[in-house]
Amino acid sequence: MRSGNDGNRADGSRASGASASGASASGASAVGASSTGASAGGAAAGGSGMRLRLARQARGFSQQQLAGVAAVSRQAVSALEAGHSDPSLRVALAVARALGTTVEALFGPGELPPPVDAWLVAPLGQDATRVTLAPMGAAYVALPLAGATATRAGFLPAGGVTEEPTATQPGPKQPSPTQQGSSQPGPSRPGLGRPDPSQPGQPAASRPTRPFRQARKIRPIGPPRPTLVLAGCDPAMPLIETPLAQLDPPVAFTWWPCGSQEALELAADNLVHVAGAHLRGASGEYNTGPARELLRRQGADVVGFCSWREGLLLRTDLAGQVADLGDVVRLGLRLVNREAGSEARRVLDRELARLGIGAAQISGYEAQAAGHLQVAASIAAGLADVGVASEPAALAFGLAFVPLAAEHFDLVIPADQSGSREVQGLLKVLSSRWLLDQLASLPGYDPGRCGEHVASL
Repeated sequence: MRSGNDGNRADGSRASGASASGASASGASAVGASSTGASAGGAAAGGSGMRLRLARQARGFSQQQLAGVAAVSRQAVSALEAGHSDPSLRVALAVARALGTTVEALFGPGELPPPVDAWLVAPLGQDATRVTLAPMGAAYVALPLAGATATRAGFLPAGGVTEEPTATQPGPKQPSPTQQGSSQPGPSRPGLGRPDPSQPGQPAASRPTRPFRQARKIRPIGPPRPTLVLAGCDPAMPLIETPLAQLDPPVAFTWWPCGSQEALELAADNLVHVAGAHLRGASGEYNTGPARELLRRQGADVVGFCSWREGLLLRTDLAGQVADLGDVVRLGLRLVNREAGSEARRVLDRELARLGIGAAQISGYEAQAAGHLQVAASIAAGLADVGVASEPAALAFGLAFVPLAAEHFDLVIPADQSGSREVQGLLKVLSSRWLLDQLASLPGYDPGRCGEHVASL
């Protein structure tokens, strides 16, 4: 290595600082930067260095892996991403080739990526809606960041912003009859044929097409990167994010909170990698029956996550006064319900039917909260007196609890997604000591089945 201004590096990169003597100890073997160079590096880190890092992560490379493919040193990659050096032409070409992009895209002026077509998981509130943008096979899905999904005790980073809709939004290209074949219908448009993992958003023929199941133009904020998209109502699912981020290469995570029925429908439409569910089937078993019905075309694997009890959450002063829903009616208590398709509402409706109580007799039956913790928060805030949710939610808010059912919450993985890097990463972290300890630390959770293969459908 040669020192001095703009000294040529052994790997072909060039120092951006005035002197190699200003390099930090950790990067001394690869870069040299004076205080002037550090300042320039800060600007570069927000430009080409940041673009390089995001492009590397989007391809799933660690710095060491990219260095090996591009035949440069890991220190050179680190220096380029930190903005401590500028690449020589040879290094720029090698890195761009390794990432499947161009030198201009990585190290040019830094124009925003072009818009991509992404399938909507839910309706958009307005134009220029912030979304989470995630690759799904050969396509993309967009999860609106609005309302309850916009925050996790703070604003979440967006992967893109929707563009102004065009006058017409054409659906996926319809295959010719010869492409479709005579044995089964091809994925010609939403609502027809078997869902195609390369064309998300196409519901099975047995279910109606939802009006927002269409592709929209999304302007990415940086290159999309591999992201596990998981839908379901268990508030413990975001714990998966931490061990996924520690994989090499890392996998990002996004959670779409919804009821079990909706989660399975999203999985059947290839809009999520995994559906979390706790639905009791006709024979009394959990998840396998409902999942088999909704994903019968592509098949799925069911993997355990955790177990809990479902029941009545009550104001603490009502402890001992309520044994079942009959007491709720007798005392005229206000209910906060869950949405149709959630297991919590099904538990409520089964209990009402068992006791011969009509929904109209329950004050607040039409009031809805979007999840277990939201039910508990509504009761704790005095907006309702009772609701059906999980025991962990009751314990988290210090509420009284009357058990009604013991339930299993499982992860349903469509066969089309099982080989993806995102799902393979999930299967690795489900048995991690960190995740199991985190689940065990939550009162009311039993993680004994976490990562256990339950069934192949």
